[in-house]
Amino acid sequence: MRTPIGTRDRFTGCVVYYPLQPGAKRTSGAATGKKGRRMAGIGRLSGVALECPDPTALADFYSQLTGWPVVFTEQDWSSLGESVDATFHLSFQRSPGYRPPTWPDPASSMQFHLHIRVDDLDSAERAVLALGGTRFDHQPNPDHSRVFADPAGHPFCLVA
Repeated sequence: MRTPIGTRDRFTGCVVYYPLQPGAKRTSGAATGKKGRRMAGIGRLSGVALECPDPTALADFYSQLTGWPVVFTEQDWSSLGESVDATFHLSFQRSPGYRPPTWPDPASSMQFHLHIRVDDLDSAERAVLALGGTRFDHQPNPDHSRVFADPAGHPFCLVA
């Protein structure tokens, strides 16, 4: 398990992950209140939806990238996940007039981006490009992560 050690990439804002350093403390990951008691959440995160011009095409791109099947599709919405009953789905919603974020551009909002963990950055990069992804020229940390845009222009990172 990798633990964030407080270092943020100054261009992407991503937490840079390193193996746990000697002397560093691993946290339980549980949210705690003022008295240190575990907090109950109101709900559970069940998915993320990306706006795009073509939900079916973008779902196909991410299905090939993650290996998850497309589990739901209609004209304006597609979802993928490990299964229909998975607790988390990545979804795509048609958005007329969609404009992709610009990266890296401090005057433009990146909105958010996904991290896709891979075993081999070079082979994963070749696969992403073959699927229709675009590699950004600016790569802040190419030995450990690579920044791409999906076919709709959303930035995402491949992370080793």
